[in-house]
Amino acid sequence: MAALEVVPVESRRTRKQFFQLPWTIYQGDQFWVPPIRMVQKELLGFRRHPFHDAATMQNFLALRDGQPVGRISAIINHAHNDWYKEQRGFFGFFECVDDEEVAGRLFDTARAWFAEHGVEAIRGPVNPSLNYELGLLIEGFDDTPWFMMTYNKPYYARLIDAYGFRKAQDMFAFWGHVDMLEEVTSRLYNASRSVLERMNLVCRPMDPKRFDQELRTFLDIYNQSLVNTWGFVPMSDGEVKKQAAGMKQMIVPELTTVGEIDGKPVGTMFGLLDYNPRIKAIDGKLFPFGFMRLLGNKRAIKRVRLISTNVLPEYQSWGIGLALVSRLVPDALKWGIQEAEFSWVLESNDLSYKTLKKGGAKVSKQYRVYDYGPKDTTANAKFMKQE
Repeated sequence: MAALEVVPVESRRTRKQFFQLPWTIYQGDQFWVPPIRMVQKELLGFRRHPFHDAATMQNFLALRDGQPVGRISAIINHAHNDWYKEQRGFFGFFECVDDEEVAGRLFDTARAWFAEHGVEAIRGPVNPSLNYELGLLIEGFDDTPWFMMTYNKPYYARLIDAYGFRKAQDMFAFWGHVDMLEEVTSRLYNASRSVLERMNLVCRPMDPKRFDQELRTFLDIYNQSLVNTWGFVPMSDGEVKKQAAGMKQMIVPELTTVGEIDGKPVGTMFGLLDYNPRIKAIDGKLFPFGFMRLLGNKRAIKRVRLISTNVLPEYQSWGIGLALVSRLVPDALKWGIQEAEFSWVLESNDLSYKTLKKGGAKVSKQYRVYDYGPKDTTANAKFMKQE
């Protein structure tokens, strides 16, 4: 029988094999979208990224007769453990051939590494935390993923279940088409008008002349608004700066909303155009001409992923989210947007889930985060219903 071994990724050769494995796993898969290579290398720790300032990470590669057949990252997110006062490890960047032995050896190796660091409880997949790409796709394999959403082979869930992981939380992506707007527009505008008048709320798009400051406001409100959401850990100042720099060229002001009360930003919403078809066309390569192909003629992109509607905790449950969406709709129509994905929405986020359902959006994909080891009995198990 072919020899199977799992080795730590330390050499230049194993780094290259680890990085390139997805291109082998998904060869011929019409729905897979490669990562932006430069970004992926940063998140893997192969290049500098501020996430790793408060994290310890070890990548492992499975080889059968010297050929890569699987990979996994074992991650100790110290920011998470400090926030929740627990010792938890995370696994991410998991890829594997359809073989329970290979998957089992990868998980065994990651668990052994965690044990050396005093960690028993494991959660994943996260790539590399909840602030980045998250979860395993378990339903909705008949379409290309939208920008910054995960995709994997359908058999991955079977491999993870077989090892003994259990469901921790599911997340959903909701899809909507412009043709569905007519039946909900009047209700949306009536509800938002009431909020605007009752709370003296002013909603506007972000100001391109103050782009850097505005983007920082978006990310600051994101950090503050989600502090009681299941599993969330605020991004560090370095991560906020890094995210702002990375998103600067991709954000379209018309597809954003800032909600203010007496001049104070209290809520934000932003969408990102679905760049995935372009990323696939350039095979994730930004150089030498990928940047231009990725970011040129943005108006030709007619799909938007509505990533986040965030409201400061003291203003939540007042309907501000509806007003934020309402402001964005006319500009999205003017842009020519045809489809939108609202993602992701935690199953525990009852308010957002029911609001999207009531508005006519359709569940298009389902993702899962798994736990292994001791049951979650810390503050991490608590959550609040977010707006």
